[in-house]
Amino acid sequence: MSEFKVKFRGVRGSYPVAKSDYLKYGGNTACIEVNVGGHLIILDSGTGIIELGNELMQRYIESGTTITDRTPVKATILLSHIHLDHIQGFTFFKPLHLASTRVNLFGGVNYNETLQEELSHILFTKSFPLDLGDIAANLRINNVGEANYIIFKPDQEPLLKRVDELVEGDCEKDDVIVTCYKSYAHPQNGVLVYKITYQGKSLVYATDKESYPGGDKKLVKFAKGCDLLIHDSQYATEDYLNIYVPKQGFGHSTFEMALEVKNQINAKKLVFFHYEPTYNDERLDALSEMYASSDAIMSKEGLEISLL
Repeated sequence: MSEFKVKFRGVRGSYPVAKSDYLKYGGNTACIEVNVGGHLIILDSGTGIIELGNELMQRYIESGTTITDRTPVKATILLSHIHLDHIQGFTFFKPLHLASTRVNLFGGVNYNETLQEELSHILFTKSFPLDLGDIAANLRINNVGEANYIIFKPDQEPLLKRVDELVEGDCEKDDVIVTCYKSYAHPQNGVLVYKITYQGKSLVYATDKESYPGGDKKLVKFAKGCDLLIHDSQYATEDYLNIYVPKQGFGHSTFEMALEVKNQINAKKLVFFHYEPTYNDERLDALSEMYASSDAIMSKEGLEISLL
């Protein structure tokens, strides 16, 4: 299936917001749905994943009259990191509670624990009625890093491989390839920046990262020439440089920083992402007037972009 479609499900940073003056852009935290080459890839599992899960559950029910007739939900979740605003919707993703569901989850490892151990401690055990082992779905949790790539072949489960084992002929035209690198420009243990490549098109997801003076050379090399750059844009410049409560060192970028990255890597389109939760629709409209253009747009819940 030759498609590469991106849908924004949650675009906020830090914490979700439910107010009447947040309806235009949305108040859910980070989650992006990517349907590519017949595979469902979900970037982060903030509260935006909850509504996606509700829709997948509805499609599952409508796909057949009995459990054996219905089409199971299959999804891959890529976690940039495990701060709460990027994982807080995970336990409420309804397909996880169906035995027929297959979910492959990938993310970085911190300290001496596995990703599975970390998620179990943070999201389950003492903070949720179920333990991780009680989840009904076939859930596979994988540690991933810069030495790895993930390959999605048509009608197959994703495979985690080592980059140094890649040989010519491993990747074919209809394969979806995911690579990543770790940025340390976010406290406390950095963040994974992902690239999804399919049929010559590429998406780069660079949330929760602060820019460096002169730009992040590692990101420039990693993302060079991508078709779609989704970049952290949490702060307006005046808030980032506020003399009383500056945001420098918080691990987030300004709109200007995101634009600078777009220009350095020559991305075809930039989407501003991960907004400061105190910015209502009026504030984001003002920032849109300052920074948005035909090739640099504001993310909002429900926004869809097709790369093919």
